Order: sequence, then C-alpha cells, then structure tokens
Amino acid sequence: MREAAKAVVERLQSRGFEAYWAGGCVRDQLLGREPADYDVATNARVEEIERLFPDTIAVGRAFGVLIVRWGGHSIQTATFRAESDYTDHRRPDSVRFCDAQEDASRRDFTINGLFFDPVSATLHDWTGGQSDLHAKRIRAIGNPVDRFAEDHLRMLRAVRLAAQLGFDIDEQTFNAVKNRASDIRSVSSERIRDELLKLFQPQHAAHGLDLLRDSGLLSEVLPEIASFIGCAQSPEFHPEGTVYEHVRLMLSRLPVDAAPALVWSVLLHDVGKPVTATVDAQSGQIRFLGHESVGAVIAERVLVRLRFPRKEIEEIVFCVSHHMQFKDVPEMRKSTLRRVLMRPTFRLELELHRLDCLASSGRMETVKLLEEESALLAARPELLPALVTGADVIAAGIPEGQRVGTMLAQVRELQLGEELRTREEALAWLRENAPKRSGELI
Repeated sequence: MREAAKAVVERLQSRGFEAYWAGGCVRDQLLGREPADYDVATNARVEEIERLFPDTIAVGRAFGVLIVRWGGHSIQTATFRAESDYTDHRRPDSVRFCDAQEDASRRDFTINGLFFDPVSATLHDWTGGQSDLHAKRIRAIGNPVDRFAEDHLRMLRAVRLAAQLGFDIDEQTFNAVKNRASDIRSVSSERIRDELLKLFQPQHAAHGLDLLRDSGLLSEVLPEIASFIGCAQSPEFHPEGTVYEHVRLMLSRLPVDAAPALVWSVLLHDVGKPVTATVDAQSGQIRFLGHESVGAVIAERVLVRLRFPRKEIEEIVFCVSHHMQFKDVPEMRKSTLRRVLMRPTFRLELELHRLDCLASSGRMETVKLLEEESALLAARPELLPALVTGADVIAAGIPEGQRVGTMLAQVRELQLGEELRTREEALAWLRENAPKRSGELI
C-alpha cells in the first residue's frame, strides 16, 4: 500500500501538481507505526485526477474526494480544500479549494495536520503537529470549541486517539470536550459505535474507559456503564471495589487478540447490577439478585442502539444472561456440563469467566475444571452427534408434536451422561419408554 500511495503522488507531481501524503498515515509513520491506509492531498482537481488515473471511485466528488485504485490498493485522494459552516455538525455547508497550508489548518488535531512528500522525503508542519507528537499530546488545531462544533464526533475521537496512542489531551482541548460533551448526542449511533470499537481495543481498553469517564462522554454515549462508577460490591466477593473498578480490571487483562464480542461481553456482563442492587438489613451484604437476566435486557438495548450486527448482539446477550451459571459448574451433572461445553459460545463464555475471576476473587479452579472437561469432551467425538432423530421417536410410537422434542431431549441427556452409549441402546430405550409416556398424554 505504501508503494501504491507513493506512486499516486509521483504521478501527480510528474504532471506538475502538488501532492503529499496527509493526516493519519504521516502521524503513524513518525510514530514508527504501520499506517492502516494512506491519504493523498493535492492541488489537482477531480477532473484532472480522473484523467491521470483510469480506475477511480467518486466517493465525495462535491468535496473533491476520489478513491484511486492502484496496484490493488485504494488510495483516498482529495483536492486541497477549506470548509465553512457545519449546520449538521458533521459536513460543511460549503467547500472551496485552496492551498496545502490552508487545507492543513481545517483538520481536527495538530498531529493529523502533517503533510509528507514521499518523493523528496520532506515533512510539512503548518500546525505544530510534530512538537505535539514529541510531547505525546492531542491538541485541536485552532480553537477547540470551533473544531468540535464542526463535527461533534471529534470529541470522542480526541479521547480515542489519546487512549490508542497513550497520549495526554491538551488542557484547553480537554476542557472543551468536558464543557460540550452533551453535544455528542447529535452524532449517529453508527459513528459512535465505530469510535468505541477502536477505543476499546484490548491494548488500551481500560485507559479508554477512564478517559471516557473523565471527559464526561461516558454518561452521554454509555450511561448504563457510567452507572457502574458508584455501584459498590461486597468486599468478600469483590475486593477490587465498585462495578466500575471490576470491569476496568477485566478490560486491563483482555488478551491482545480479543474479539469485539468478548470486549463488549466484559463491558456489559454486570450492566444489570446498578438496578438490582440491594443491601441485606442484617448482614449488610450487597446483593444483585437476577442481575444477569436484567442485564441481558439492558445489554441488548445498548447494542441495538449502537447498531451492532445481530449475530454479535445475540452472542453478547447470551454471555451476559448466562455468566453466573459458571459458578455452579463443580456441582453440575455430567450431562448438563457437557451441554454447556458444546454451546457455540462456550469459548467466549469461558474467556469472560476467566477475566471475571481474575478481576475479583482470583480463584481459577472452575476455569481449570472447564478446560479439562472441554479437552476430555474433544477426545470423545462420538458424543457430539445425537444417537436418534425425531423420526426414530415417531417410529417408536410417539405421535408428532411437542412430546417428540421432549423424548429427544431425554435421550440426549442420557447420552451425554453416558447412560446410553450406542444407537441400539437409545432405540431400545425409546421402545421401552415410548408407549407408557405416549399413554400419559391421553
């Protein structure tokens, strides 16, 4: 991609145009990071870019923005522009084309206002971005109130970049976020979700949560999680303190390759606690009876609001709903335990439970037991397919209907408990039990 982006600049410059890499790709290079993508800024107009590059996609023609396809890569290429008036606090009402320096000055943060010429290896810094990179500081270009008024999402982006890069936020910039945090409500759920997914990346998820809290944005974008802050827990079960501290500790222990489903299961697994909290009058113990079922309802509401994909919503909500079940694992019947192990979400549930234990009691006996039982089950592939089908149940004398499912479940229970080991044993059990059970329905 780097070579493709350089080739785009070279072609533009060879035709007499000014062209640079701009924004995040320059920032990431200076930080020694591999850019996820490359943006090119140029004084060439859209029509001129199209003449030079036969394969383009007009993603924002009115704003002078094209995607140039080169060497199998997509390079966003935009004409230098200045913008004015943001009625919807996202898009400019008017755009005029300008020079590189003015284009840099309309961007969000100084570290994103850097331009680099890959042909001459020249850095252009008209906003003070290089010094802010060295100081590890997020600072808005110009007046931060003006920058955030142009696009309210920039407040959340400031927090996300600070977490992602391990930077501080300039005091004036951070104060503007705190003072205008409620403006984030005007931003679409999809854009907020995309920023939150980046903010809660495993390496910096805990820091990201703290920055959301300190900025005032947490109560605006995730008020359900903001309620964790003052939610006390009984110290004998949670010596770490409040629900907020518990979730924060779990986030700090996320594996580096954690999928979003695990991250959001961690964030939401105790979301039912603040609304179910009670204090026992005699013992003083804090209880959260039914918080998992209440939390599942709240979690689904949060994820739907943020427009998460339906499959991820179902996985996360299932984990929230069932996360307390693992405390009963040592007393479970073998068949019940094996049904848990065979759930499609088991690995996700197990990792959630591991993090839950690490951030509270620290006891890992159940985690170890589940891993051992999972390995044993994996060595018994004959247990995975059911011994009989619905057709077998009907053939044994049970009429079609709800009873068929009940009988199938009973055979499966006996199979997983190793009371029935072969298909022949299962069919014999059906023949023996079906007539009597069928008669019970009459």
